[in-house]
Amino acid sequence: MKKLSVFIYGHLWLIFFCFSISAQEFKTIQDGIEYAEMTREINNLPVKMNLLRLDLTKVRLDVVHAMDAAIGTETTSSIAMRHGAIAAINAGFFRLDKSIFAGDAAGVLQIDGRLLSESVNNRIALFISNKPKQTEVNFAHLNINDLLIIKKKDFYFSGINRQRKADELIKFTSYFRPTTLTENSGLEIVVRNGKIVEINDAKGDSPIPKDGFIISASGKMREQILPFVKVGRKIRFRTVVKFEAKESFPNTESRRTSITYSTAEDITNGVPQLIRNGKTEITWQQEKSSKAFVETKHPRTAVAKLKDGKFLMVTVDGRSEESGGIGLQNLAEILLEFGATDAMNLDGGGSTTMFAGGKVVNNPSDKEGERKVSDAILVFPRKRN
Repeated sequence: MKKLSVFIYGHLWLIFFCFSISAQEFKTIQDGIEYAEMTREINNLPVKMNLLRLDLTKVRLDVVHAMDAAIGTETTSSIAMRHGAIAAINAGFFRLDKSIFAGDAAGVLQIDGRLLSESVNNRIALFISNKPKQTEVNFAHLNINDLLIIKKKDFYFSGINRQRKADELIKFTSYFRPTTLTENSGLEIVVRNGKIVEINDAKGDSPIPKDGFIISASGKMREQILPFVKVGRKIRFRTVVKFEAKESFPNTESRRTSITYSTAEDITNGVPQLIRNGKTEITWQQEKSSKAFVETKHPRTAVAKLKDGKFLMVTVDGRSEESGGIGLQNLAEILLEFGATDAMNLDGGGSTTMFAGGKVVNNPSDKEGERKVSDAILVFPRKRN
């Protein structure tokens, strides 16, 4: 009898919750941008959610890095206000420490077609393409990096716009700091107009030209590349992408082992995937995350494509009496009830922030208030084109 009563109670609660979802009223804060708040009880704890539902025929999306650079941090609200965005959420994972490299994306980051950070562990990513009449969003697991070609010899970069470590080949662009911030133990090659114009061996912290790149090599990578470098020699770069074989991706040859990717304007990282083709699919093992990360109730930020073609941005508050946070299984189930066909988890915890109507509308969990983050997804009216 006890099992039956629990069964009946559970179904009655589900019916009520589904009704509350369907009756949830979104308030229009600008044409194509709707906002709502809701609270749900999970395991006897309240969970507060903030929602932005976007018509991608009326708005455009842009990923913007803090301080408009490859490293550094800034609050989501500051990024949004500096760029005049109507709404925004925090985006990808990043290096969070007190070093000068804080804000380095901990995964793929591409802005305006320029790859600023390499991918990590084939993790899920959000692809944004602002086309003339509509913004398109897609999700895919990928490995993406730049390839250096010198005298028909291929060298894969270890990383892009980040701290150079032992035995690495790093590409520094003008989106990084004015200099490479490297020690005097490697090789640094200055490139302009596709040619090597300067070679600095056993010298670091080279100035990065605004119209070029720095190729920086240490240890074994220095030894491998040194015989091929010569002032005046032409070099080539190529962005290479490897998608998971089972994934299809519009306008690309995703089933090839390696492709040059040039479709999306902006890409930002997350972990893990939550929903795929209308079904829960939390790929934490594939993405080398952890079970604890998935199951622990944290503040969360997530995005989803909806059945009606709209795009949903969600924050879930946590670590307070007002909102206890959420595990990713519960989050995926709620997103499915909203009509999600595909979804992914973005950076959460103290980073979780939603900006709308000129202010932060959720309650960030850090005691100091809104956390400085690496990058944010900004929402603009489509007329911005």
